[in-house]
Amino acid sequence: MKKIILIVFSMVFFASCKIKPKEINFGQDACYFCKMTIVDKPFSSEIVNSKGKVYVYDAIECMIKSLEVENLDAKLYLVYDYENTTEFMDATKSHFIISDKIKSPMGENLAAFQSKATAEKFVKNNGGILLNWTEINARFKLNEK
Repeated sequence: MKKIILIVFSMVFFASCKIKPKEINFGQDACYFCKMTIVDKPFSSEIVNSKGKVYVYDAIECMIKSLEVENLDAKLYLVYDYENTTEFMDATKSHFIISDKIKSPMGENLAAFQSKATAEKFVKNNGGILLNWTEINARFKLNEK
């Protein structure tokens, strides 16, 4: 009997520690960093840590800034493609644009794109600057100091 209880407990424990995104409840969930209600899907983001805990954000800049303030033991950094919000994509492989034509919730005018070609076309047509994951992190770290 003790073995069965141990097996069941182990299964529940390991099942709850899966590193995967969670569905954001738009209009209900609050940003982990700024506490604003998350309403704009194209700008929302998530961090999933090594234990499977999910941190949700109303803007990409909130996600990046939260990394500055505490160690979240992040394993996944997730964002939506600005033009196709069907599923999360890996932020570390995304292309970011800062443009006055993008009106993100925190006013940083920041959005993510999966395709570099699409991002370049957006910049060509609308203006702005194109940055990768490393550059966008450095930019917001510099702005905090």
